[in-house]
Amino acid sequence: MSRTEFRERIRASLANKTLQIALDANAERRVTGRVAAFASLPDWRERRQRAHAIRAEVIEHLEEHLEKFVRNAERNGIIVHRAKDAPEAIKIVLQIIEDSPRRYTKESVVSPRDEKVLVAKSKSMVTEEIHLNHALEAQGIRVVETDLGEYIVQLRGEKPAHIITPAVHLRRDDVGKLFHEKLGIPYTEDIPSLTAAARQVLRDVFLRADVGISGVNFGIAETGGICIVSNEGNARMVTTLPPVHIALMGMERLVRSLDDLALMLSLLPRSATTQKLSVYTQLIHAPFPDQQRHLILLDNGRTQLRNSPLKESLYCIRCGACLNACPVFREIGGHGYHSVYPGPIGSVISAGFFGPDFVPLAQASSLCGACKEACPVDIDLPKLLTRVRAGQSPVSGDQLHAIQDSGLSPLSKLFMKVYGLIARGPRLYALSQKLAAWGTRLLAPFSDYVWLPAFTGWGYSKDLPKFAARPFRERFAGLQEADTQVDRRTSTPADIQENQINQMPLDRKTPVSQFTEELATVNGNVIHVHQDELTQSVVDFLKARGVDRIHLEPDLLEESVMQQAGIIICHRSDPSIRVGATKAICGLADTGSVLIVDGEGNPLQASLLPETHIAVLCASDILPSLENALALPIVRGSRATVVVTGPSRTADIEMSLTIGMHGPGQVYIFLVHVDD
Repeated sequence: MSRTEFRERIRASLANKTLQIALDANAERRVTGRVAAFASLPDWRERRQRAHAIRAEVIEHLEEHLEKFVRNAERNGIIVHRAKDAPEAIKIVLQIIEDSPRRYTKESVVSPRDEKVLVAKSKSMVTEEIHLNHALEAQGIRVVETDLGEYIVQLRGEKPAHIITPAVHLRRDDVGKLFHEKLGIPYTEDIPSLTAAARQVLRDVFLRADVGISGVNFGIAETGGICIVSNEGNARMVTTLPPVHIALMGMERLVRSLDDLALMLSLLPRSATTQKLSVYTQLIHAPFPDQQRHLILLDNGRTQLRNSPLKESLYCIRCGACLNACPVFREIGGHGYHSVYPGPIGSVISAGFFGPDFVPLAQASSLCGACKEACPVDIDLPKLLTRVRAGQSPVSGDQLHAIQDSGLSPLSKLFMKVYGLIARGPRLYALSQKLAAWGTRLLAPFSDYVWLPAFTGWGYSKDLPKFAARPFRERFAGLQEADTQVDRRTSTPADIQENQINQMPLDRKTPVSQFTEELATVNGNVIHVHQDELTQSVVDFLKARGVDRIHLEPDLLEESVMQQAGIIICHRSDPSIRVGATKAICGLADTGSVLIVDGEGNPLQASLLPETHIAVLCASDILPSLENALALPIVRGSRATVVVTGPSRTADIEMSLTIGMHGPGQVYIFLVHVDD
């Protein structure tokens, strides 16, 4: 993309009033929410530095960790593939689909092989990177994005505008018109109604899909497992229900151990979605019975990037926090970059992955450092951006000239050379400040003239302000030391966030009370019961809601008592059942979460498919945090586990929180107290 094309896209973004309103709302809520989320983590700075060190070690010894990861994954029964680039990855996916079993439903009136293969897909930036949807559709395969934001932009024929919030650029009326046109529903701007319409359509996709495709947040080298975090429940659907699951993972997305994973998960959701923990944190180690599970490890320029001055960009955990903090992204949005990966991190890795056409993106930065401050793994993005600008992208020799031509304009290069000479001499620099003050007072009124933006980029996207009449040093010399304290009215957002976070007191609540309060904040419910009253309490709960069927994990409740009360018990999944009940292995006090483990009776489906999920938790099994839960032997030994933090949710339409998306809309924890 040339400088001229990029500037035209910027102009279009700045002129789009709807986009400006949407981006302002997103940034404000994300930044404010991030403050609140990190406020409960007193040692967040230390964690951030540890996370940086872990990512650095993994990238430094990547092949060693990959070898261990692949060995353990294959031992678990996962079929692992390596793809050097996008075409090879697409070829592997197509071959897996071609060889995969097809579902046959009683409703089908034709041979299964006469129907299109149906692929249910959860949000994955790697699949966007290789343009997988387009490649599959070209082969006659029906691909449906199941994340609400991704589904919306797919219906519009667009690319995601944000790593975390794909439809951030749209307002509710845009979605209302889209669903009226594409889904045939009456026009409405009511967000819960729009969400319910998408849920109804996509539920059928989950139940009929031949193949599920997902991304991967982290691969765990020591166990060979993969971790996927989501809020809506669609990632759980596509990895659990179809007979074939294909996971695509950038080869750099590794952690060494479950301890490292716990650290990353204490930072990722806080930075990405302002949550202490995402609703669903899946750990998948093996395929389910009668299921194939494939993992494709993608290079696609990562090795090249790793051997370049931009290596640190591979530390990224794809939280999107730098996008929300960046003053440039907050004005032009993701589509302005015309890249799969927008914003500060996208400006670096796009140049590294995709070549010199994306080098101009690095010019869209003020180098203010807000992106570095927001990064949960402390990537020095301003440094990397300057390296891209300097032509240090990982390219072959025949691309070097193209990169040099795609950077600064000739006038800008001349200015930087002159500035470099002046800045080396203190007296000359001081004189230049005074001359600049007079110069800008003369030029500012004419900054909108065509010659200025044509050469410098100034004028159409920003004003050329007048410099202060007196240099900073002269003004600073007259200030008293008492006046140097930071005024909250003039503090930067980063200063305010840091002060608020550091002032938060440490939580001293008991585990039960903390768990109860945290669950309430994520719209979950606790029902306290005595051990002897558990089964009858569940029966009363069901009858009060007119429910007479339940998907029940075996050996959890007294089934004879329930049957005498007229409750029909099922141990297999059935989408028509409204309530599912499972055992919680443990609870997490600091997030209000419960850990569910795969086993007899399909407890993972019982906690996913019904409208209401009941989890039975012993009060003595409440642990302090996720780190403690991941250390349990049952986690390492199970095919799959999930940490559930409240009911499913989405905020993909105007950042408006809607409870109940693809997973249960209600979560009740029956907290069992046992006499000492």
